[in-house]
Amino acid sequence: MSDRFYRIPIERLFKWIINEEENGKIFGLYKENLFTPDKNDPFRMKRYGRLLETPIGVAAGPQTQLAHNIIASWLCGARYIELKTVQTLDEIEVTKPCIDMEDEGYNCEWSQELKVRDSFDEYLNAWILIHVLKHKFGWNTEEPGFIFNMSVGYNLEGILKPNVQWFFEKMNDCKDELDEKLERLIPLYPDIKNLNIPYHISDNITLSTMHGCPPDEIEKIGKYLIEERKLHTAIKLN
Repeated sequence: MSDRFYRIPIERLFKWIINEEENGKIFGLYKENLFTPDKNDPFRMKRYGRLLETPIGVAAGPQTQLAHNIIASWLCGARYIELKTVQTLDEIEVTKPCIDMEDEGYNCEWSQELKVRDSFDEYLNAWILIHVLKHKFGWNTEEPGFIFNMSVGYNLEGILKPNVQWFFEKMNDCKDELDEKLERLIPLYPDIKNLNIPYHISDNITLSTMHGCPPDEIEKIGKYLIEERKLHTAIKLN
């Protein structure tokens, strides 16, 4: 298995989707097996004041760091999408893959496959293309119906570093980056000009801490995320 992630530009990703759809598939998933939301589904719910078309989703991991994996999860019915944890040490060398589930489960901490800025770009690509697919499939609703849940780690010192602070700001307001990507997609999908894709990607977060993280450190991070960043906050107690 390669220890490298190779990113795909948003135009190429959309072309991949359209070309495969002509053959009844998207990312190798047969369209008849994909989830189709219905306003009368009894399992629809609210989380953080937002509609979730299903109560299921995917947990943070390498698979939620690339746009096409996020989109594939959404196509299969995932609506609560915990994005891969970002941390300030985005060039650290650790054993890959960071999660191995072939037999027993192993997890290598401090993993970061992409730089923080590249992770954000992948999340933005997925955010845009999910809205495009909702429109293309005729699933037009007032609310997105899904949540992108940020995940951040692993200590307060790292969270306060400039690259993680930049990530927070962009997940709150990505107008410039989103508009630039929409311009690139207009030749491929002209109707994108009529879509109202929010500039605000996420107002909620999951804190991931190291095993053995002191309780007072967890408390300080939680207070920062809630009081300073005003984020709906969940805390993983590893």
